[in-house]
Amino acid sequence: MKRSEINIRDPFVLVWEGAYYLYGTRGPTCWGEADGFDVYVSRDLEDWDGPHECFHNDGSFWATMNYWAPEVHPWRGKLYMFASFKAPDKRRGTAILEADSPLGPFRPHSDGCVTPGDWECLDGTFYVSQDGRPYMVFCHEWVQAADGEILAMPLQEDLTGHAGEPKLLFRASEAPWARSVRPVNGLPGYVTDGPFLWRAADGTLQCLWAGFSEHGYTEGLAVSDNGEIDGVFRQVKPLFDRDGGHGMAFRTLEGRLLLALHSPNHTPDERPVFIPITEKDGLLTREESNSHGQL
Repeated sequence: MKRSEINIRDPFVLVWEGAYYLYGTRGPTCWGEADGFDVYVSRDLEDWDGPHECFHNDGSFWATMNYWAPEVHPWRGKLYMFASFKAPDKRRGTAILEADSPLGPFRPHSDGCVTPGDWECLDGTFYVSQDGRPYMVFCHEWVQAADGEILAMPLQEDLTGHAGEPKLLFRASEAPWARSVRPVNGLPGYVTDGPFLWRAADGTLQCLWAGFSEHGYTEGLAVSDNGEIDGVFRQVKPLFDRDGGHGMAFRTLEGRLLLALHSPNHTPDERPVFIPITEKDGLLTREESNSHGQL
């Protein structure tokens, strides 16, 4: 099937053994009951084979709704899926699943959610520090925090749970472009979605994330001042501000750098979009000749 036919949110691309594996939130079941995730496979980013169900709740898994934002990362010879889940009697959070193949089947690995149990959290991503320590970077959701937060939390080496307390990296309102979507407990509500860490060739560490600007859903960028997860993150120019977000960066098999995000941001029209980007002075930026384009 063509990329334009795939209705997913929160696209994530794993480049693995000569092929592209595309994961995301199923469009039709995004906002209610859900029971699994799919993967699509391609060699050219345009024609895709699938969907192939890579995780299915056979009734033994705790979550029944809001299956969101699956990401798949290699670690210690296995593949681990970080994904967000919710149940009527449990707060939303990110759990970790495990598989031997990008096609799955993925199996529950962590003991429930790794994010704090009394927080509404989502969109956990995997990060490994330069000295080899694993972290989860995730959002403390604006529906509870009001001013949405992005935090980093150390993980145990086997990724079954956390190994320390979360550290705040930044809040949504720190971005000059951020706009409130609606009040939360009398406070302005600023969204943080979809963090993703990218290290440039010169060592610059940056965090892609999504929120809302005056132009709609927006893919922002924050940069660490010391090149590590414990640095002070400053907000820079957004990567995309035309009703698209929850992005990640990856290199194609030919070495080209692309930004993946979903656009538009309204159901049921969400589609995966790939936008050419480059590194300029250590920062991710849109290619000048493709400032409004996509593959």
